[in-house]
Amino acid sequence: MSYPPPSGGWHDPYAPGQQSSPPADPTMPMGGSPIPSQPTSADPYAGAQPPPNAPPAAPYADPGYPPPGYPPAGDPYAAAGYPPPAYPAYAPAAAKTNTMAIVALVLALVGFASCITAPIGAILGHVARKQIRETGEQGEGMAKAAIIVGWILTGLMVLLIAVYVVVIIFAIASTDTGGSTPTF
Repeated sequence: MSYPPPSGGWHDPYAPGQQSSPPADPTMPMGGSPIPSQPTSADPYAGAQPPPNAPPAAPYADPGYPPPGYPPAGDPYAAAGYPPPAYPAYAPAAAKTNTMAIVALVLALVGFASCITAPIGAILGHVARKQIRETGEQGEGMAKAAIIVGWILTGLMVLLIAVYVVVIIFAIASTDTGGSTPTF
């Protein structure tokens, strides 16, 4: 039984009737070492010997000419070959984040719970932005967030204190007049 040839133009080496290895060399016995009684040439696969009057071959190509085995330089159909080796690209060291910007943002956010640290965080945010402009460090966004959150919480704290003061004044005024509305 014969198999049809596979598509794509390749031959299956395992198909029956196909030879899977190159033809045996008659100078080599089955073990693979040369027969000692037969002379062997130095390199049986070397090309033809150059003529006796030819100049000796240089190991390198002449300047301006491609090395042996490579196509001429202007050949548009030459194989592209491999690209030059890529050297690992090292990322530049990241700039250090300003410590005061981190502290300012933490104090401004803790101000949600304590309200006392919010103005400190806002002030440190201003100092951190000045340091960042001078040193070129990272952390501009953190400093700006600390300023915004710190001053908003400080404003809300001042507003809350003002409301407490007004409520206390109304409470004191209402107890002095015997329950009537206070007069100013």
